[in-house]
Amino acid sequence: MAKDKDRIQKHVNIVNRKASFEFQFIDKYTAGVMLKGTEIKSIREGKVNMQDGYCVFTRGELWLHNMHISTYTEGTHYNHEPMRARKLLLNKNELRKLEAGAQEQGVTIIPTRLFVNDRGFAKVEIALARGKKLYDKREDIKAKDVKREMERSGY
Repeated sequence: MAKDKDRIQKHVNIVNRKASFEFQFIDKYTAGVMLKGTEIKSIREGKVNMQDGYCVFTRGELWLHNMHISTYTEGTHYNHEPMRARKLLLNKNELRKLEAGAQEQGVTIIPTRLFVNDRGFAKVEIALARGKKLYDKREDIKAKDVKREMERSGY
């Protein structure tokens, strides 16, 4: 009984670290996610992979694709499909801004963070992002190395 309580986390914060390396964020938004019953239980266990996730507009609605939420181990035949598309909940003004920004060449919408808020609702932080070039990635690595060396030397 105690083991069951240990695997379910109260505060969930799953970050897509690859996204910040591959993309330059233009603007960030927080959106609600429409989930099925067993999906929130898997999220609270931390069994989410959002590395390849992206968002697409379909008939004026924003949908999150390729975010893998593992099936719940204690789920019955009512368990969810891991790779299904999930609808994101935003207000109309935010949807309009995102749709206008996503129309630009080389700009996409990606999930950067998944968390559960104080009320227990799952939220996704999405970003309007532009892909980085190879030289941009090298500059980021160089800046990170310089920062690490400065911290080591005591500055």
